[in-house]
Amino acid sequence: MVRLSIVAPIYNEEDNIRPLHEAITNAVRGRVESYEIVLVNDGSKDRSASLLNELAQEDPAVRVIHFESNCGQTAAIYAGLKQSVGELIALIDADLQTDPRDIFKLMPYIPQMDFVNGKRVRRQDTLVKKVSSRVGNGVRNWLTGDSIYDTGCPMKLMKREVADSYYLYEGMHRFLPTLAKINGFKVIEVAVSHHERQFGVSKYGVFNRAFVGLMDAIVIGWLRKRVIRYQIKGQ
Repeated sequence: MVRLSIVAPIYNEEDNIRPLHEAITNAVRGRVESYEIVLVNDGSKDRSASLLNELAQEDPAVRVIHFESNCGQTAAIYAGLKQSVGELIALIDADLQTDPRDIFKLMPYIPQMDFVNGKRVRRQDTLVKKVSSRVGNGVRNWLTGDSIYDTGCPMKLMKREVADSYYLYEGMHRFLPTLAKINGFKVIEVAVSHHERQFGVSKYGVFNRAFVGLMDAIVIGWLRKRVIRYQIKGQ
């Protein structure tokens, strides 16, 4: 087992792959005793697969997982979590809008906390995206009974036991902090930086996930109300 796994889902990010690898490597080298970079190719149709294979040949810290077809962000994150071997697992998107160096803003909250969620306080997005995200987080919190400011922030850090506790369904990557709480773990949010996307385009529009996200939030709220809690007498 290594100390830190950095997991990133990849879908048609050919221009970001090498900058992503460079940014992660520069951020973690010399700051943790051991690490791995787990890059999950979610059925990309551009040159991402070949570039990922090149990286894996060049850098023994890189592990690549290739899906046969596009399965979505939840599946890619879930596969990365399950295939990783780190004591701690950091999640980050491939677009570099979040900074790998911010992993070490989250690290000090471990081990007191089990899951540290990034919170984008100065988002470099369009006004429409900012407003829709704020509204979406508000509606999700209302439906789930939670108080997470930025559940959609790609930057997250968790202990191995949190990752092992997950059994995810499609769309559930948006609720990882809430699911960690449901599973009995301690969660905190910490401010992280946010940058404009330099290469490629976002794979997620403002409206193409609104209805599905709403239904997912209803399901999470339903599950949270029905979670089983008990204490055995004398233990």
